[in-house]
Amino acid sequence: MAIARALATRPQIVLADEPTANLDSATSEQIIDLMLHLNRDKGVTFLFSTHDPRVMQHARRVVRIADGRLVSDGAAA
Repeated sequence: MAIARALATRPQIVLADEPTANLDSATSEQIIDLMLHLNRDKGVTFLFSTHDPRVMQHARRVVRIADGRLVSDGAAA
């Protein structure tokens, strides 16, 4: 429901804290596919906080925090 509420107003950017946490793998893939679709077709930007490697592998850019510093991995996709 949180994802539906966040998208209801058709935002340009969505801040998502662990969007696939506590979801089964099939539902997680559906959420990732939805976000990819909205990014590609509607121009919605997603900024994630996640530990889920499936989310990170679809990201265009991954930025990590290591020892209190931001570390960019550059383009991931």
